[in-house]
Amino acid sequence: MTPFVNRMIRAAKLDIRLYEEVEADKNAMGQAVGVVALSSLAGGIGFMQQAGLTGLVIGTVSSLLGWYVWAFLTYIIGTKLLPEPQTSADHGELLRTIGFSSAPGLLRIFGIIPGLGTIVNLLASVWMLVAMVIAVRQALDYHSTYRAIGVCLIGWIVQTVLFALVLTLMGGAPQPMLEN
Repeated sequence: MTPFVNRMIRAAKLDIRLYEEVEADKNAMGQAVGVVALSSLAGGIGFMQQAGLTGLVIGTVSSLLGWYVWAFLTYIIGTKLLPEPQTSADHGELLRTIGFSSAPGLLRIFGIIPGLGTIVNLLASVWMLVAMVIAVRQALDYHSTYRAIGVCLIGWIVQTVLFALVLTLMGGAPQPMLEN
């Protein structure tokens, strides 16, 4: 098994040591991007029945952008607005740890199986959220899991509002093509 695959498995297992490891490993940025890209592609493939190839492309690009924005928001919220006394982190540390928290999203590929899409996406989303809370707690050196949950929740709300505004300004979300 390659070190990259091993790290993805450990991230999905919610291994706290993995999140500490990638936080400290500045060379893990490419791997973090890879995890986000693979998770995004898996989600796009799982959603292709509803949205087709356009959904795959838009979903992948928006997931990568969303990862970057959420990590930036988490950095600002966690280090400037809600730090604990020992909090010390940079944007790269959050990009790496949050990137690896996307590992459970690989399961979303099974959404392509008729009838499983909703449950697979729900399971993967909850799992990814739990992983992200762990990633944020470790990257920001928090003692409080509740603070990490709060930072993730605030960041998610702000990101959701920002993306809704962008979609509105762009004329709304693209609609899947209907066949006659």
